[in-house]
Amino acid sequence: MASVDEIVDLLKQKSNPTHLAGMKRYGIDSSKALGIPLPELRKIAKGIKKDHELALTLWKTSLHEARILASLVDIPVKVTTEQFDAWTADFYSWDLCDQVCGNLFDRTPFAIEKAIAYSAREEEFVKRAGFVLMAEYAVHQKKANDEIFINFLQIIEREACDGRNFVKKAINWALRQIGKRNGALRIHAIESANRILAKECKAAKWIASDALNELTRKPSGTIN
Repeated sequence: MASVDEIVDLLKQKSNPTHLAGMKRYGIDSSKALGIPLPELRKIAKGIKKDHELALTLWKTSLHEARILASLVDIPVKVTTEQFDAWTADFYSWDLCDQVCGNLFDRTPFAIEKAIAYSAREEEFVKRAGFVLMAEYAVHQKKANDEIFINFLQIIEREACDGRNFVKKAINWALRQIGKRNGALRIHAIESANRILAKECKAAKWIASDALNELTRKPSGTIN
């Protein structure tokens, strides 16, 4: 099994200055990054056996790609609530937030409670994490009860006036993913979006109108 030092050396070998420059164009904080495309990181992860302790050590390196790799090699059932909170507190970039939530956190036993808790937090990336968890839970947890997502929709309505870019985009994402989950939730999501649209704030109107544009669109091939 590869050591952390060996993995970090491999990551440094894969460093791509062109990709690093591209990260900045997408609003990604690259101050701790090497510039490695995500497909390459996933390829590296496939060659590493799942290992909780290794994931914890990779996270401690503070390297951007090592932390994404940590989310790919960690074991969801071994994640503690303390680790969940500590890693989330370390989020400084939207892509790190999204990768950790979508690769790991949404598969843990704490996903729902943390989504609810983080949605009320003030820190931008912690709050984003709350809504990314909702979106990713809607995608990955196929057997989850609709009531979970109806509860999420109430929170989405409550927080829809947060105009910070990385927060409002995550709120919109959660709303759309819940609405795409099934027919019943689509109806609930459209109703929520219409209530959000009526709010007197710019962020809410963008969140709602963008979601409604997708959720009310007729499937391709539909004949009028």
